[in-house]
Amino acid sequence: MKLAHIQIQSSDIQQTATFYKDILDLTIIEKTKESISIQAGDSILKFVENPQFSSIYHFAFNIPENKLDEAIDWCKSKVDLIFIEDQKVITNFENWNANAVYFYDNNGNLLEFIARHDLDNAQTESFSSKAILNISEIGIVNDNPLALGKQLIKEHGLAFFSKNANSELFAAVGDDEGLLIMVKPNRNWYPTQTPSESNKTAVRIENKGNKIELNF
Repeated sequence: MKLAHIQIQSSDIQQTATFYKDILDLTIIEKTKESISIQAGDSILKFVENPQFSSIYHFAFNIPENKLDEAIDWCKSKVDLIFIEDQKVITNFENWNANAVYFYDNNGNLLEFIARHDLDNAQTESFSSKAILNISEIGIVNDNPLALGKQLIKEHGLAFFSKNANSELFAAVGDDEGLLIMVKPNRNWYPTQTPSESNKTAVRIENKGNKIELNF
């Protein structure tokens, strides 16, 4: 399952454009007074301006499974990586066979670089923004994540993420290429103390040749 296009909100489009272009070195493929669209590997990340918006989103980018250490070095001059404990910035998701690091964008959104070791995507080139493969995850906040997951599966032929212990508190639909991460409101976004809130989100999924438009 691929997350081809994500649309979320920002209170300041100009600052967002500056962050993603100048800090993360990603390409802005479309810009208007009210929105920007950013190429992130095979995915497009679109921000729509809402001056009153004061919440945050959580989303992740897949990177080559052998490039996390290089990604950390690349990040050091650009963003402050979030410490998990002591001086450790890497999270090991043992059941998912993945490792990740976290940081914030200019909006306070929680971003993640994740290296999934079951994907055959190792690269030999030095890490750069060109190594960002796609949007890997988008967080969706819902009162009943498990029920929402079952609804998406029934209506769109999707599947729960087989590596996740899906529950009424936390459920994931998709696979290593792309995941909808569904959590209950006020559950802190790992690894922060920031509680999750339900925010307007539009997602275009490509799955088994089908294009699926979802609005949350």
